[in-house]
Amino acid sequence: MNQLGEDIPRTGALPVGGTVTVWSLDTTREVVGGHEVAGAVALLDASERDRLSRLLRAGDRRSYLASHVGLRVLLGGYLGLAPEKVALVREDCPCCGGPHGRPAVAGGAVHFSLSHSDDMAYFAFAGVPVGVDIEGLPGAGAVDDVLGTLHPAETAELVGLPVADRPAALARVWSRKEAYLKATGTGLALGLADPYVGSAATPAPVAGWTLSDLPAPPAFAAALALRST
Repeated sequence: MNQLGEDIPRTGALPVGGTVTVWSLDTTREVVGGHEVAGAVALLDASERDRLSRLLRAGDRRSYLASHVGLRVLLGGYLGLAPEKVALVREDCPCCGGPHGRPAVAGGAVHFSLSHSDDMAYFAFAGVPVGVDIEGLPGAGAVDDVLGTLHPAETAELVGLPVADRPAALARVWSRKEAYLKATGTGLALGLADPYVGSAATPAPVAGWTLSDLPAPPAFAAALALRST
C-alpha cells in the first residue's frame, strides 16, 4: 500500500497485465501531490466540477476535491501528463449500454478505481479492470436495513453472528461487493445479492475475478477486485 501525501508521488512504471498498485490518501490534507487542494478546482474537468458544485456538505466537497486531485495526480504520473491534461471518460454501461459505466482514461492505457469514505480515499491502478472500495463500519440500524438485500448465504452468516460483530462483518461484505461491482461497471443496478463474497476473514472465490481484502484504518474495511488474467 502506497500513501499519497503532500509531495509529487513517484508512481513508477505503468501497470500492465495483472499488476496492480494501490494508494491511500487522507483527504483532510491541505496539499495533495504538490497541489494546494483549496485552489485545485481548475485541475478538474467540467463533469467533475459539476459534481463538486452539487455537493451540499463542506466535508463532502473537501473529500471529493482532494480525492479527485489525488486521482489526477496519480494518473498523470503513470501517463506522463499534467493532472489537468488527463482525459476521463465513461465506458458504456454493461446493463443498458448507456454512457454511465466505469470511469476510464481516454485511450484505455491504464485501468483505475477510486473510493472515498469519511476522510480516507483509496485508489487502484492496473493493466486489467480493477475495483477498490473502502467503507466505514456501519451502525446497527444500517446493518438491519441491508441484511435482506444481500446474498441469502451472507444474510445467514451475519444473522448467526453476535450483534456486536455484525458491523465489521457487513463492512467486509460491502467493501468486497462494491469493489467487484465497480470493476465490472454494473454498480448497484442489479442489486447486492450477487455475487456471493462471504463475510469470513477471506473473501469467497468469484469466477473470473480475484478478490482480496486490503489493510485499512481502524473502523474501516477495504477490498480490491481484479479481473483474472
